[in-house]
Amino acid sequence: MSIGLLDLNDSNVQLWHQGAVVQSPGYALLQDKSYLFGAPARAAARLQPRDINTRFWWQLSTEILQPALGPARHTGDLVHAHLKQLHAQANNPDELLLAVSGSMQHEQLALLLGIVEQCPFDAVGLVNRSVALGSLYSRGGRLFHLEIQLHQALISQLAERDGQVELQRTVPLPGCGLLQLQERLVEVISAEFVRQTRFDPRRKAATEQQLYDELPAALRALHTSAETNLDINGYQARVGTEQLRVAGKRLFDSAGDTIGILRPDDRVIADPLTALLPGLTSAFQQLDVLKPDDMQRALQLHESRLVQRGQALSFFTALPCAETRIEPVATPPPPKPVCNATHLLSRHVAQPLLAAGTPLEDGCELYRSGEGWQLRGATSGATVNGTPYQPGQVLVTGDTIVVGKAGAAAVLIEVRA
Repeated sequence: MSIGLLDLNDSNVQLWHQGAVVQSPGYALLQDKSYLFGAPARAAARLQPRDINTRFWWQLSTEILQPALGPARHTGDLVHAHLKQLHAQANNPDELLLAVSGSMQHEQLALLLGIVEQCPFDAVGLVNRSVALGSLYSRGGRLFHLEIQLHQALISQLAERDGQVELQRTVPLPGCGLLQLQERLVEVISAEFVRQTRFDPRRKAATEQQLYDELPAALRALHTSAETNLDINGYQARVGTEQLRVAGKRLFDSAGDTIGILRPDDRVIADPLTALLPGLTSAFQQLDVLKPDDMQRALQLHESRLVQRGQALSFFTALPCAETRIEPVATPPPPKPVCNATHLLSRHVAQPLLAAGTPLEDGCELYRSGEGWQLRGATSGATVNGTPYQPGQVLVTGDTIVVGKAGAAAVLIEVRA
């Protein structure tokens, strides 16, 4: 029999089978009386918001759907349909080995296994996904897995004991899911479009959907450059890494409070999708970004232990450490901000910048250090792009500076001959 390996994280459900991988985020789109799942449904999320459900994995239950969405009675029906579609797209594996999130409650696990019984395949194994991944990376200290789901983030704390990685605790981080992070990123980018072009991509569903579709490519570009351009409906706006850091602040603060102070032998591992978020690598100093196929490797490594045919499935929350550790993806340091600003625009007047110091208001000054343009002096009341200026923060072209409550906005601009 052929075994498929199923990773159930609703931000990107993955199924490996016979050398192929199917990826399908937890979006369900009602079309007539049937459903479309995954990326095609996600591409219509802003165009048909009343026909979309993104909570069916997170809120798996048999409670009546509110609001209703076609023929599905409850989220369990949507999960059943999603599983059947995944199964068909992966060339119909006879059996599935399931890796599930630690946020799934006991009643939800029981319901999930009941749903699988109505599917054209058998579930032959069940394991906590953080434990499976942690078995590849444990080095003896505490290990924290940062997982981003659609509607929340999750911190799973693992510990190594007697050659095994064991789950210690799981802490949800409300309001820190992928959808909320995307919303904050889009809010910042939309404000830049309005400021730079007077075009608001969120005014119409089509251009808003286009902005969401372009977001992943823009974030990948910011991994190698401090700034990037986005083109929406013929309008262009430039955004920088520093401007987008604010989108992850709630996640970084919540995760940091949950983890606490890291010891020298502690580590944090994060799913690849998480690494796109600006500021992640600087927020967690001892961070390893997982490889895209790490879950596949972990499930294959432990397959003989996890597979349980002909018996009630045990939920594995501990696994032996891998004898040969998989080296993590190297996380490059954040790119240094690039700023070609030559003038400061305030009250419709462009003032040339002086490297030695350009006076602002209330004793604050803009000067060029070895790192780039920075503020010094009385900076406690200064804001950059609406957020308080951080000591040592390097400014980039397009940043808006305000000093004091009554201060005029000043924008760093580049004047070309």
